[in-house]
This record gives sequence, structure tokens and C-alpha cells, in this order.
Amino acid sequence: MSRTVTVRYFAAIREAVGQGSERLATQAATLGALRNELIARGGPWAHSLGRGRAVRMALDQTLSDESAALADGAEVAFFPPVTGG
Repeated sequence: MSRTVTVRYFAAIREAVGQGSERLATQAATLGALRNELIARGGPWAHSLGRGRAVRMALDQTLSDESAALADGAEVAFFPPVTGG
């Protein structure tokens, strides 16, 4: 089942992929599957969202893990961990 989601990128991830957000059609059923689809694009997506990277995710503005189910019209955000100092 295809769904359309809005993906937002923040901080270093936004800088790497060169855009703050995009709408895309996806077959992904979960956040983890969407992350895999984006990694498969290669280039800056593979580098900034790759499995060895610490990446936080939010689904409809709620921090979520990779098992969170995607619904049509969802908003997904990817951002690096926040550090204090």
C-alpha cells in the first residue's frame, strides 16, 4: 500500500541532503522501512541516515522508534541527537 508522507530533515542531516523537507510516496509501513528506503537512495541520504549513524526520529511530532507505523499523510522528522553544553 502506497502512502504519501512529509519528511523533514533537521540540523546536519538537512545540510547533508540539501533540503529541509520533501513529500514522497512510499511503500514503507514503518519508520525503519522508510529510513531504509531513504538510505537506498545513496549519496547524502546513505551517509547521514546510514545504520552506523545516531539518528533520532519523530512521527507526527512525537519521538518514535523504528517500529512506529506510518499512515498516509504522516509527518516524519529525522535529526541528529541533541547535545548539551
